[in-house]
Amino acid sequence: MIWTDPVTGRQGFVVIDRLVRGVASGGLRMREGCTLDEVRGLAAGMTRKEALHYDPAGRYVPLGGAKGGIDCSPHDPEARAVLRRFLDAVRSVLKHHWTTGEDLGVRQDTIDEVLTELGLDSSIEAIYPLLDDPAEARRRLADAFAVEVGGIPLPELVGGLGVAESALTALDRLGIARTSARAVVQGFGSMGGATARYLARAGVTVVGLVDARGVIVNPEGLDVERLLRTRDALGGIDRAQLRPGDSQPADGAWLDLDCEILVPAAVSYCIDASDQARIKARIIAEAANMPTLPEAEAALHARGILVLPDFVANSATNAWWWWTLFGDIGADSGQAHAKVGQAMRRLTGDMLADAEKRGVTPREAALGVVDRQLARIEARFGRHTGTTGTHRTGGGHDDRR
Repeated sequence: MIWTDPVTGRQGFVVIDRLVRGVASGGLRMREGCTLDEVRGLAAGMTRKEALHYDPAGRYVPLGGAKGGIDCSPHDPEARAVLRRFLDAVRSVLKHHWTTGEDLGVRQDTIDEVLTELGLDSSIEAIYPLLDDPAEARRRLADAFAVEVGGIPLPELVGGLGVAESALTALDRLGIARTSARAVVQGFGSMGGATARYLARAGVTVVGLVDARGVIVNPEGLDVERLLRTRDALGGIDRAQLRPGDSQPADGAWLDLDCEILVPAAVSYCIDASDQARIKARIIAEAANMPTLPEAEAALHARGILVLPDFVANSATNAWWWWTLFGDIGADSGQAHAKVGQAMRRLTGDMLADAEKRGVTPREAALGVVDRQLARIEARFGRHTGTTGTHRTGGGHDDRR
């Protein structure tokens, strides 16, 4: 679906890559320059994330993959109004087929506020018919959203916890001591901030952080917790909170900082074929969606650098939502940490072992798992692929033909 805002002319997109039992899952992002092809790729990635976590013995049955995107800067004064008109235009898809949540440039609380204004029940309303007890499931998820860990809401932490666990599993496999490892994290929002927190808590020294204003470095380690407590709603770091040993390189370079773990946790397509030559890290943990271009990933693999693909490394947020909603875990931070940790260590460890055995990239190994899991899902529920975004809406009405 392609939507054109009748007020600003901005475009928005919804792509349903695959439906399982009539429903697909995937977040909504907002950024200047967002394209249909970008959203299409993200939707395919969501299909993979859902498939990876399929467990026939679990209550959570994976959905299909989808994604939404709006070509507008979240800092634009019109951003919220554009978001409201977009959600109003796609309300039929939200009610029946697409469960969504926060992504780059869009916070969950903003989505929830706008949907309430529009008279819609929830951003995951489409999944209600699949639940045994929708009211109880919603109460459980609401209770989980109210849980805080160290001053940060649990839903803002589980994704970064998963990225950190994936990176730490790779670090252990390489035989690098956690306490001797250094990390650089690009992006300090929900995903990047939580990744930095859990890496630091595991003993890794976070030597670099990047936000929209530039790079902050400290070879001795940044005070991640202090910076988390004082960042703004979109992950901006308060420079007044920097310590004497923290510095801001004028060139803004972050890819070539000395580290063992590099975490792109902000925008897509930020590592290309020329950029990769600057990277000194041993592990790239893709907390962002599609940050590494294919030719860059091939070159990094040839150099012996592990690229942990996005649909594995950053899959925990999505899985946690559904584990909680379906009742595989309760509204409890301890259960969430245990479930995410166990799942991510298993997925990453199996992926890296298979990649090494077959002499392929981690991504190729993970895609093999996805194919096997999708076959199991299709055997149980059948297959229904979705739209690639060719329908158009405009003027706030759904004009799909």
